[in-house]
Amino acid sequence: MTAISRNAFLPWLVVGFAFLALAISFSARASIGLVMPVWDAELGWSRGFVSGIVAATLIVMAVMAPIAGRLVDRHGVRPLLSCGLAIGGIGSLIIAFADNRLVFAIAFVGICGPGFSVVATHVVSTAIARLFDQRRGLALGIATSGSTGGQFLIMPLVALILAEMNWRWSFIGLGVLSLLLAPLLWVMLRQEGAQQEKDRPTQASFANDFGFIIRRPAFHVLFGSFFLCGFTTTGIIETHFMPYAQFCGFGPIPSAAAYGLLSAVNMVGMIGAGWLTDRVNRVFLLGSIYVLRGFSYILLLNIGGDIANLLLFAALFGVVDYATVPPTASLVASHLGLRVMGLAMGLISAGHSLGGALGAYFGGFVFDRFQAFDWIWLSAIGLALLAGVMVLVLKDKVKGAELAAV
Repeated sequence: MTAISRNAFLPWLVVGFAFLALAISFSARASIGLVMPVWDAELGWSRGFVSGIVAATLIVMAVMAPIAGRLVDRHGVRPLLSCGLAIGGIGSLIIAFADNRLVFAIAFVGICGPGFSVVATHVVSTAIARLFDQRRGLALGIATSGSTGGQFLIMPLVALILAEMNWRWSFIGLGVLSLLLAPLLWVMLRQEGAQQEKDRPTQASFANDFGFIIRRPAFHVLFGSFFLCGFTTTGIIETHFMPYAQFCGFGPIPSAAAYGLLSAVNMVGMIGAGWLTDRVNRVFLLGSIYVLRGFSYILLLNIGGDIANLLLFAALFGVVDYATVPPTASLVASHLGLRVMGLAMGLISAGHSLGGALGAYFGGFVFDRFQAFDWIWLSAIGLALLAGVMVLVLKDKVKGAELAAV
């Protein structure tokens, strides 16, 4: 392979391994929603308790996100994804053998949480944005779609193991898979590490970069909308959709199948949003995604016990679930700049995690108090519409016109 062909192949190799890493990490996170009813029945861990643990994990991720963003600015994606997968795998194995609340809390919050924070879309988005000048939106869409598309195969497998064996084997499988991929990714992306060292941008101090970011109005708009995005996706869908499906009378396998469909369509939605990001007004695209997401919850409120309605919601929501990531990352690159993109995306992703933490806790609190989910979905309608309105105050800049200096 010639030097030119190797240089052309490297960015797409990063895209592929980033997809795999996100697939495993996000599946480990989403499996909590599938196992939650089992823990309630087997171990007496209430939905409120587990939701609180999820919320605490998301807060840890929020704290770690800017740190991970700063690290990817300086060291590239290879060490972060490899170490994050290894840490998450260890945490999953500990959970598999947990019998009490404290061990579970330490494993999920204290071990998996930091792992999840670095195997994350903001780390991947920053790396991909730096590697691509052309077709950046498409590359962003493909790489970050691992956050949901990989679950199309992994989550039904987790559900099958849960049904045929028990929940412990589900976490053993996730842990082993993470630990196997970590060293493979480290070896396969060694060229990315060398290229990152060669092309690393000049770094200002953290204080200067942070001050530069927070003085930009675009940052506050994107941070606020991503906070609401976290509430309406990670917070209530990843944590409470499968418990809600089982509450409506569907078993673990149909519930996981619906979530798998959501994930598969989500992958298509993210890639499609990435493709559109290169071609249409990104502000209008992002605002429209939020508005359509808000309206999709109306169907969720009226699922009843009809499997067709459950699958229809999964398909519709999948289109607008994580589709916000490619246009948001592209807007960060053009409005805040590639040089500080890791830190900026880390801060914005911290907002997403905080919103997710609020949504996860709110959902558990509402269900424990009212034994119903209606107020969860009604709140999501209003907040998703608000996010869409917030985004529309931005102006789209010429794509590729990244800021270069403080």
